[in-house]
Amino acid sequence: MNLERPVAPNPYEILPQVGSFTLTSETFSEGDTLAAPQTASGGSVAPQLSWSGFPEGTKSFLISCFDPDAPIPGGFWHWAVVGVPASVTSLPLGGALPEGALALPNSGGEEAYMGAAPPPGDRAHRYIFAVNALDTEFSVDPGTTPTVAHFQSLGNLLARATLTGTYAEPDA
Repeated sequence: MNLERPVAPNPYEILPQVGSFTLTSETFSEGDTLAAPQTASGGSVAPQLSWSGFPEGTKSFLISCFDPDAPIPGGFWHWAVVGVPASVTSLPLGGALPEGALALPNSGGEEAYMGAAPPPGDRAHRYIFAVNALDTEFSVDPGTTPTVAHFQSLGNLLARATLTGTYAEPDA
């Protein structure tokens, strides 16, 4: 099958704009290729993430990883976590969650980080990690999709930080 298609826009660049803050990782830098452990074939180990400079009034965070380049309508959610308290400013390598946080089902149906897994032969995909600062102790029911969680949090969104890694399956 031919996977050629236009490059999808970065969804965060076309959403209504909000404040921003800083998101970094000890695992990768902006634009870097994700390492093997952060891929589905390498173990699906969530990268370390740290954030700072979020607005006063932040009460919780919604954290996610989205692939806008998946060759399906609407892209692919690799990870989504709600209920991360404002006192937490990092997640360790492996993505262990703080008390009260809830992992939502990714597009593969797992309540965990799913590593990068673009189709063989496809161009490099972008994996956009986002931390959304919310003005409420936001929660949703277990099993809520990342799309619904993001929609429901829209009225509580103060600011967002993003960090993008890339990955393409190596040629066989």
